[in-house]
Amino acid sequence: MSSSSSGPQQRRGDTRQRIQDVALELFAEQGYEKTSLREIAERLEVTKAALYYHFKTKEDIIISLFDDLTRPIDELIEWAQQQPKTLEMRREVLRRYSEAMAAGASLFRFMQENQATMRELSIGETMKRRLFLLVGLLQAADRPLEDQVRCVSALFTLHAGMMFLQHVEADPEETRQAALAIAMDLIAQAHSHEQ
Repeated sequence: MSSSSSGPQQRRGDTRQRIQDVALELFAEQGYEKTSLREIAERLEVTKAALYYHFKTKEDIIISLFDDLTRPIDELIEWAQQQPKTLEMRREVLRRYSEAMAAGASLFRFMQENQATMRELSIGETMKRRLFLLVGLLQAADRPLEDQVRCVSALFTLHAGMMFLQHVEADPEETRQAALAIAMDLIAQAHSHEQ
């Protein structure tokens, strides 16, 4: 989202982003299966041909959203795999994962509410693999079972903050920060010997 680009490339990027945003909006309103490309084009006030220029199917739109919004998670995993397995690295994984989830909140909610679609599109399986990689980065095999459970719980506390506490009477950022604080406590308890 660099403001330094201009010309046709910038417009194409903006149109692609608008298509993704509107599609996700419609999927949330009426469900993935009940939303057509025609409805997406109408909401955008563009022709179906203009929409086809960017995406041929609804699946293409969801996969592009997934790829764009989960790129920071892939970068995080790649970074963490190159770091020493210290408590500070694990804290950084939790911080960055929490930020990535916040940036892709609408997609994560879509995934939560459309699990059957996610399985059909195999995106759910891809996300599951990412989660197992993240858990592996947070855990230490030589730690007692309780500490391993704390590591898994730290990661899923972030999910709970986003998915299950969205109706709590609090600012979403405050909820995210509260979940992150609990996750940090859990990871510190699990790896207290590494401080």
